[in-house]
Amino acid sequence: MKEYLKYLKGDGVIWIITLLMLAFSLVSVYSFVPILVKIEGGTPFKYLFKHFIYVLIGLGIMYWIHKKDSKYVAQLSKFGFYLAVALLIFTFFFGTRVNDAGRWVRIPFIGLTFQSSDFAKLALIVYVSRTLVKKREVLDKWKEGYWPVIAPILLICGLIVKDNFSTAAILFAISMTVLFIGRVPFMKLFLTVGGGVAALAMIIMIHLSIPSLNLLPRYETWENRIMNRMENDDDVLTNAQSLNAELAIHHGSWIGQGVGDGKLKEYLPEAYADFYYASFVEEFGLFSAVILMFLYLILLFRIIRIGLKSDRLFETYTCIGIGILLLSQASVNMLVCTGIFPVTGQNMPLLAMGGSALIMTCVSIGIVQSIAYRQIKEKEENEESTNEFAVS
Repeated sequence: MKEYLKYLKGDGVIWIITLLMLAFSLVSVYSFVPILVKIEGGTPFKYLFKHFIYVLIGLGIMYWIHKKDSKYVAQLSKFGFYLAVALLIFTFFFGTRVNDAGRWVRIPFIGLTFQSSDFAKLALIVYVSRTLVKKREVLDKWKEGYWPVIAPILLICGLIVKDNFSTAAILFAISMTVLFIGRVPFMKLFLTVGGGVAALAMIIMIHLSIPSLNLLPRYETWENRIMNRMENDDDVLTNAQSLNAELAIHHGSWIGQGVGDGKLKEYLPEAYADFYYASFVEEFGLFSAVILMFLYLILLFRIIRIGLKSDRLFETYTCIGIGILLLSQASVNMLVCTGIFPVTGQNMPLLAMGGSALIMTCVSIGIVQSIAYRQIKEKEENEESTNEFAVS
């Protein structure tokens, strides 16, 4: 293992966890796609091969990024933010609709799709981290400091919320956390959150009063998911997805049904993504589920640790944002599958069937590893200079 890791710079523990999860995703995706085969046709091997290509692309990008200095990430953050806004606006008007949600952009000629929000999440975290550093001396002033930081968050989340409320809410909460850590005055954050809730309530009222405007095309879906979980928890027809997910977890018991032997995954529409955790527990059991949660917590700890060790505030904020983003996505997937949260579209980082989410997760980890690599290089250079001084 050490021979291979010598080519991978940065945090060795993060590399091991990442590679293990990506390798395991090949097994789980092949096992969890029967429902997709039924709906769209093809064979499990077709989807495995497609996922394998995404894994290779993600690994290649991650390896390339981790060799670059993180200062280039900071320099490109403004371009990344503007590109994210452009993609979200394009998606808003011309996005490809899947399951009544226009979240996807179709790539010409090759026919593949990606979610612009996946790119926007990382772009926003990096851009806000850079802006926080630039404005750290004037964050107590509304015009000069606070608005340049909060405006990008409101813009990105506002463009995402129309078709993906859960992603917008998670991203907004993570951004507020980064701002709080960046020492933005608490009262400004409180007023922003309160204003955001009030604005959302007003938009909902307008949507209900003038349905023809169709401001929130997925509002009824959000309402049904929340109310059905609260009022009709035992209604088999209404809550089929949630109940099947919980039943799959129950069938998994402690050691699971075995690889490929799960039955309820064939009735979960997103067994390979949104309901990944339920399918995982059904086949691999609760013992494996505990190990999986532990791996995500280790990943979070190592990422936060890298950020706190950095002497650059931009790197600290970026690592914290990325770490919380990865853990929040995994946590929501688990909470949905266990029936604690209403059904929403958050998949398991590094494990769910590949696409834009997998690639952007690899990009995120590549950025973290580039920060860790820089820290190791500087430490080695300092040690060499100290030794040379001692010898002389």
